Amino acid sequence: MFHLGTVAQERCLRLRRRVESDSLSVVIPAYNEAENIAPLLERLQAALAGWPGEVEFLFIDDGSTDATLELLKRAQLREPRIRIACFRRNLGQTAAMEAGFHLARGRSMVTIDSDLQNDPAEIPRLARLLGEWDVVCGIRVRRQDTWWKRMSSRIANGFRNWATGDDIVDTGCTLKAYRRECVERLELYNGMHRFLPTLLRMRGYRVAQIPVSHYPRLAGRTKYDTWRRLKKGLTDVWAVRWMKKNWIAYESVLEVMEAPAAADAGSSLEKDGHAP
Repeated sequence: MFHLGTVAQERCLRLRRRVESDSLSVVIPAYNEAENIAPLLERLQAALAGWPGEVEFLFIDDGSTDATLELLKRAQLREPRIRIACFRRNLGQTAAMEAGFHLARGRSMVTIDSDLQNDPAEIPRLARLLGEWDVVCGIRVRRQDTWWKRMSSRIANGFRNWATGDDIVDTGCTLKAYRRECVERLELYNGMHRFLPTLLRMRGYRVAQIPVSHYPRLAGRTKYDTWRRLKKGLTDVWAVRWMKKNWIAYESVLEVMEAPAAADAGSSLEKDGHAP
């Protein structure tokens, strides 16, 4: 387990305050989900009607070829809290997540899929837990997916944890909450969104896992491709294993000492108004 250095810990403490009064960004990747846009927005509005801070619904359209983008633009005319970013072509969920992290304005962020298999009503609960944790991951209980999809996910999660030495129960659950400072400078490679909790733990952030509800897909088509994900995942897991093994957590042991003369000279410059 890696720990943040003293400087990083102090920064986190300065930023930490009551999450209920913070602004919140809900980051929603969407790819060909036209049939789900209207009901999703209704449930997002209902779920966050009582949230005391500012809220934005940040949709990342991942190069949709159906009416998803057009429906989002229409909805934006009625709901000013909607922001839309769109790719000219389909780049995948990792790219959509990273774009959302960099574009989001909220001090807290929650990611959720646009297929309504996760319940937007869970968002406030996860966001409030950021008062005690840096990252909160959902664990889908009583998953409403096919037997094959559930089994392949279980095998993949077990293999990832064995290879990386982690204990993340459900890496495939998009419903997660993050403090802004955890992800705003994070750079991801294709497929690495599945390893976000492990990558953030490597940086010393505290990760919690809690059960969340799960529902069957009622509209649209799944984009899940078991064999393609398996092949890509096997490659990625060894990359993360290498990264974790070779990660340098120098902040935990770094001490900077200035010579007294240099420190005095710096103070004099500041007093004289000549500091750079």
